[in-house]
Amino acid sequence: MPPEEFPLCDVPKYHAGVMPNTVAVRCGGDELTWAELHRASNRVAHGLRRCGVSIGRIVTLALPGGVDMIVSAFACYKVGAIPQPLSTTLTERERDEILALAEPAAVVVDTERSGVPGATTVDRLRELGATDEDLPTVVAPSWKAPTSGGSTGRPKIILSGKPATYRAFDAEVWGIRPEDRLLVPAPLHHNAPFGTAMAGLFTGATVTLMRKFDPAGTLEEVSRHAISWLYLVPTMMRRIHALPDEVKQRCGLSGLRSVWHVAEPCPPWLKRAWIDWLGADVIWELYGGTEAQAGCTVNGREWLAHPGTVGRTTWGEIKIVDVDGAEVTTPRTPGEIYLRPAPESPEPYRYIGAEAKELDGWESLGDVGEFDEDGYLYLHDRLSDMIIAGGVNIYPAEVENALVEHPAVLSSAVIGLPDPDTGNRVHAIVETPDGDAVSAAEIAAHAGARLAPHKRPKSIEIVHEPLRDDTGKMRRSALRAERLTS
Repeated sequence: MPPEEFPLCDVPKYHAGVMPNTVAVRCGGDELTWAELHRASNRVAHGLRRCGVSIGRIVTLALPGGVDMIVSAFACYKVGAIPQPLSTTLTERERDEILALAEPAAVVVDTERSGVPGATTVDRLRELGATDEDLPTVVAPSWKAPTSGGSTGRPKIILSGKPATYRAFDAEVWGIRPEDRLLVPAPLHHNAPFGTAMAGLFTGATVTLMRKFDPAGTLEEVSRHAISWLYLVPTMMRRIHALPDEVKQRCGLSGLRSVWHVAEPCPPWLKRAWIDWLGADVIWELYGGTEAQAGCTVNGREWLAHPGTVGRTTWGEIKIVDVDGAEVTTPRTPGEIYLRPAPESPEPYRYIGAEAKELDGWESLGDVGEFDEDGYLYLHDRLSDMIIAGGVNIYPAEVENALVEHPAVLSSAVIGLPDPDTGNRVHAIVETPDGDAVSAAEIAAHAGARLAPHKRPKSIEIVHEPLRDDTGKMRRSALRAERLTS
């Protein structure tokens, strides 16, 4: 493995010098050895330089994932730029709001028909690059700039506080080893899949990607490539678990050493089923935010001894705070979760377009939880009303802002209701004038033109009574409780 301060720009060259013909990354029928990844990222990097990209600038990668995303990310490091993976399913408005915050030096898309003014493609950058000669070593001031929605309904960028060196991502926390073969069947525009895929490559592991998750296809990839390390979210776990036994049994999974799930709470019954299937030592969970102030990890054996836990603090510091802002020291007493980096650690991130919720140097991501007597953390709910569907965070205010643009909508409330497949579904309660004939289908079409697919309401309820009180306040938790009990 490279030393801790090793520049990420030189990672492909380093591994190409040791194992040039070993596959570094594959997706479907595309694959690159380390030597090929080094040359390909050099060529794209030369193209970025000719586009005027300089050290410290953000480069937006609006790509559908796959090998080109990896090549482009390393190309960014080779010119000292900061990669910003971005979903290709965003509406024009959502995309433009993020680009306005990022002010990228370049936007890389997969097709010239993307509709992004001034964007370029990976193929065009290859042509501009014209050479695959090495570039001077340079270290970007930040190694990634993922995006997120926000409790205000506005997007934000979470700029990593770690420079682009090997220690940017702690592969040891995730148990990633150089000899591993990783499978990441999730979109790389999300922070965790991008981070884990890149961490595997930093370490020298072989990374297999999937453009779109497929439960049976995931098991087939595990068997075909002797995968030892698998990234999942509970929605994926639920869909794999639901496969017929004969499908699961025909795939060789004996090489799986670690299965990590993140992004949303995992129902205890589902976690037990996976532990029974693959073994307690194989199943791992990580709790933490993109901001990476602190986090927890837990393996299946610990979880069986502490059912429901997300683990003990692995990095940084975590405490529970009551409604008055005082630290909760009594075990099994819930409160708001606050996090901070370990003493003397550098700031782990910086927001662009948002402000952190801060209390005396500690920060909250809006979660509620409690510690037990042994220091294991348990999550209860989110103080914010964020909906987690299929492992993806959806902010109600963002959806509500789009809904109220319809001329017949007076107000709206967006809540998460249970869904057997994705954990939660987006449910919109829409207030319209009494007597107005607007239909749920019309509102759904309106939302579909303004929101990415995963944010669109899966069900719409039209009401005529006010959703907000005289002060403009609305209690989504109460609205949700009413629908759960009706």
